[in-house]
Amino acid sequence: MSIPRVIATDKAIELIQTLKDQHGPLMFHQSGGCCDGSQPMCFAEGEFMTGSSDVCLGIVEDCLFYMSKDQFEYWKHTQLIMDVTPGRGSSFSLEIPLGVRFYIHSRMFSEKELEELATLQ
Repeated sequence: MSIPRVIATDKAIELIQTLKDQHGPLMFHQSGGCCDGSQPMCFAEGEFMTGSSDVCLGIVEDCLFYMSKDQFEYWKHTQLIMDVTPGRGSSFSLEIPLGVRFYIHSRMFSEKELEELATLQ
């Protein structure tokens, strides 16, 4: 059994598909909380430059999902659950013109899940 670090709700999956239809392949980067709050930012694949200070947490609907290493240290014990809510975010994320925004809620991994994640690294 492989435990994903990031997953998406049905609403988020539906929105991702809509955005893929409009923009082609996508990628996500979890914002660190400055001007954009702390929300997943959706970009056309390659539009956001990642580097050695970023960690790829996994793939959601064929889209790579990144976060900064520093931020990951705080979140590494949790599974991120990407969802959608009405309202305009304050970002350049591709969903904003549609009047919705992605957001994250999370749950703590169990001890057993953390042990399994450790064996995968």
